[in-house]
Amino acid sequence: MGGFIAMARNALPRAAIFFVFWLILSGTKPADFVVGALTAIAATWVSLLLLPAEQWRLSPAALARLLLRFPSQSITAGIDVAWRAFDPRLPLRPGFVVYRSRLPSGAARNAFTTLTSLLPGTLPCGADDRGDLVIHCLDLDQPVIEQLGAEETLLLEVMGGGRGDG
Repeated sequence: MGGFIAMARNALPRAAIFFVFWLILSGTKPADFVVGALTAIAATWVSLLLLPAEQWRLSPAALARLLLRFPSQSITAGIDVAWRAFDPRLPLRPGFVVYRSRLPSGAARNAFTTLTSLLPGTLPCGADDRGDLVIHCLDLDQPVIEQLGAEETLLLEVMGGGRGDG
């Protein structure tokens, strides 16, 4: 019985999100509810197969901080890259840095690399032979490793000090 409750606790929020998303896209005709419910069930089943539930305790306060940072970092990154591309006086020292992440390979690390792509002038390129992240930078003189550390710390806070995927 406990396994069913745990599964329902993971599946119901996903199903609700998929159902609301369906309604946003399709409308609120009675037929839409039936098709939307079936679609939400199928999408939930597939999502649980592809991305099993983690034992994270999401922190709403940290998630709010992360979501509030998202637009400003995205805009800042775009402006910084464009500025560097069109202003020859700005220094460019492109290259790669290696970042030893505290997150194991999997969903948590993938979320982290997605976040790091928002940092100005950085782009995750994969992992090296030891599993550390390789990040391409437009300017190696910038404090890239420190920025990555701050982002990872915030993500870990969002996940409630989550255990990652290991």
